[in-house]
Amino acid sequence: MFLCGAFFTSCKSHKKFVNRNVPAGGVEKTSSNSNRDKSANYADLSAKYANMLDVPTSSISNKALYQFIDDWYGTPYQYGGQTLDGVDCSGFVGNLLREVYNKNVPRTTTLIEEKARPIPKSKLDEGNLVIFDIDGKKSSHIGVYLQNGHFVHASSSKGVIISDLSSEYYSKHFSKAAKL
Repeated sequence: MFLCGAFFTSCKSHKKFVNRNVPAGGVEKTSSNSNRDKSANYADLSAKYANMLDVPTSSISNKALYQFIDDWYGTPYQYGGQTLDGVDCSGFVGNLLREVYNKNVPRTTTLIEEKARPIPKSKLDEGNLVIFDIDGKKSSHIGVYLQNGHFVHASSSKGVIISDLSSEYYSKHFSKAAKL
């Protein structure tokens, strides 16, 4: 079953209309390696993300999360997008939460924020949400916290990437931490 329509989110004020055929689940699947190949590659995947997050390899324990990130990393930003061809911040977060944590969330950053409950920034755990007010717009960007001050998100300029909350830009625009 396919849905066809336009999705407008609050990630950035790009007014690009998206009319695509998207699977009902919201994610277009790509071909996958055999389970043996995936297991063999998990050590490499753990080392890769441990290095990016500056944490011990042993702390990369959520295989589904880091495999999801690896599959989506570098996907270009597309306002209203929800697929590997292009995704916006709330589309990416929705797909990640659904696929990794089996949680369905609304389509926009504002509605996701309304469903979540705020937590202190100091209490952020892997899988929690980080919400930003950018360009004077409340709740205009969202990502998923990983570890050691890093989060994954769909950046309007770089696509799906991992960023540091302590960077000048994200520190300045950070609004709140939240949990579903």
